[in-house]
Amino acid sequence: MLFISISLLILAYLIMGKDISGLLEKVKNIDWRGKINALIDKLRPWALKAGRVATHPLLQFYYVMDDENTSTLDRVLIYAAIIYTIIPMDFLPRSVFKFMGVLDDGVAMLFVYKKIKDKITPEINRKVKDTLDEWFGVEYELIEG
Repeated sequence: MLFISISLLILAYLIMGKDISGLLEKVKNIDWRGKINALIDKLRPWALKAGRVATHPLLQFYYVMDDENTSTLDRVLIYAAIIYTIIPMDFLPRSVFKFMGVLDDGVAMLFVYKKIKDKITPEINRKVKDTLDEWFGVEYELIEG
């Protein structure tokens, strides 16, 4: 739980433009393989409720996070964005703030997407499609010709 809190704090501080160096130091020796494996177990049940379209960007994030070339900071941001999206807790609760409660998830996702979008390779998109097909069934594409 401490790692989740620190990750969410790093994401929030970066969005606000604050210094994160002290917080980043606390997560530098994390077992990323364990976090990545545990994350997919949390993501799948959420995905099956949320649907294919909502799951697509989270799987892109997940597979970038799984890439060995991804920096610790990017991994923390991706982890925080995924966790913040799938857990029921929010900084701005939807039940109180309605639209604003949904908007904070979107801001977090957009912020992280802008930081990592250049790391979403065709190989990652293939893995995303394969995972979506496994979880939701094969989606057929129309071929013009």
